[in-house]
Amino acid sequence: MRAAAESLLLRGLRPESLPRHVAVVMDGNSRWARARGMPPAFGHEAGRRALLETVRLSRAWGIRALTAFAFSHENWSRPKTEVDFLMGLFERVIRDSVAEFSRDGTCLRVIGDCSRLPASLQRTARDAEEATRNNSQLDLTLAISYSGRRDIVQACRSLAQKVRDELLRPEDIDESLFAGELETSRGSELPCPDLLIRTSGEMRLSNFLLWQSAYSELFFTDTLWPDFGEADYLEALCSYQSRDRRFGRRNS
Repeated sequence: MRAAAESLLLRGLRPESLPRHVAVVMDGNSRWARARGMPPAFGHEAGRRALLETVRLSRAWGIRALTAFAFSHENWSRPKTEVDFLMGLFERVIRDSVAEFSRDGTCLRVIGDCSRLPASLQRTARDAEEATRNNSQLDLTLAISYSGRRDIVQACRSLAQKVRDELLRPEDIDESLFAGELETSRGSELPCPDLLIRTSGEMRLSNFLLWQSAYSELFFTDTLWPDFGEADYLEALCSYQSRDRRFGRRNS
């Protein structure tokens, strides 16, 4: 991956100022396939390759964490044939990547409403999480059956239960405590995303990391996810480094 690292310098990027955590809404697989006269499954397979390349680039560039929106809670309303294909694809991607993740230091986590996932996918995800739990080169989170609103609701319910059980007083609840109950925080100390990328020309978050992205820099590209590659990723990083992140403060 030396060539990937060198590409940062060629684009004038400062390695020390790269985002620690990148989140990506991987959108456009079906449109990519449709433009080629192919079924959605063809686009999802191409999207798989784009994801794995993005993982490798992130690791090579020293980005600490990558969170990928693979399947939203709302996506369950898609045709059953497409949903079944995607569940099988996720299982295959996770199973086939464990050896590489273990070798290259990638720690994998799966978040979302896992109770709705097929039992075999749940087992595969648990096994992969256990196999990679001590890796520290890159934290990779796959959001499957994930909803930002649902994540906030379950955090509220968890805190309410602790208050009811007298483990916590309402006045003790602050932003830090609340954030610790979100699915993205469990078993990890990841920072909130510094950069959130959405492909395919759509300009919305689509219920992804609603709390966590409060101060994320947003980057939208017309590129469809299967076509998202190194040049597109570098463009997003260049845009990120050109911005003045003030977090509500005014520079003196």
